[in-house]
Amino acid sequence: MSEVVELRDGAVETEPVKTKAEVEETPLEALASICTVLVIGLFVMAFIFQNFEIPSASMEKTLLIGDHVVVDRVTLAPATKWAPFVHYRPVQRGDIIVFMKPNPETPDLILVKRAIGIPGDKIHLEHGIVYLNGVAQNEPYAAMPSDDGKPGHAYDPYRDDFPRVDGAMEQLTEEWRQELPQHIVDGDLVVPLGKVFAMGDNRVESLDGRYWGFVPDENIMGRPMFVYWSFQTPADQEEKTGMGDRISFVFHVVVHIFDQTRWKRTLHLIR
Repeated sequence: MSEVVELRDGAVETEPVKTKAEVEETPLEALASICTVLVIGLFVMAFIFQNFEIPSASMEKTLLIGDHVVVDRVTLAPATKWAPFVHYRPVQRGDIIVFMKPNPETPDLILVKRAIGIPGDKIHLEHGIVYLNGVAQNEPYAAMPSDDGKPGHAYDPYRDDFPRVDGAMEQLTEEWRQELPQHIVDGDLVVPLGKVFAMGDNRVESLDGRYWGFVPDENIMGRPMFVYWSFQTPADQEEKTGMGDRISFVFHVVVHIFDQTRWKRTLHLIR
């Protein structure tokens, strides 16, 4: 829309007239717009996507200590009637899942592991190799026991021939120690309904389902999609919980953010 403006020499010029949409926002309207964006952002981060940092080596080489990942919290969630357009599916073998550790001794501990077995599956290990329903699995991402000079990597009867119950079991939770024999049939661990059996890819350094049991469906939070940032982080960093240690590491990140960021892992898809 425009209005006619008469100039001194008789020339006529049109001048645009501001519409309602072109009127500048008031401070209150601007604040309302910002709040709307924040609310939508918080909803997306809380219920659709979330970010997590990998604190341990249990999933190497798939996930490294210091990887920061974006987690899809929708796909593996229980289906809801209010959002029929959203794609839901149950956990599949081979999925990498994020979940709350099913152990009352350590509440609110979030773990990342790979789903090895789903309800009805029969599982056992022979010298670190997974046998699923009687078939040996080809898992190029999994670390096997080896004589590389590191004591923790050497063959361990309980860990590598799971579910043996006659090996050293001091690392098992008390609840799993009592429950484990109930799920063994002819030497195989049988996954019950509503549960998933999960292990870390770094099998020789992963305290996983072999030590604390099955993951209930309701504990599963989602699946990691990609690495958005990866920073070289010491293996013992998660054990440094003091305020001084945390502040020191923040300064370390600020100083070394360019030379210790693993740039090649940026946007790395997780499989």
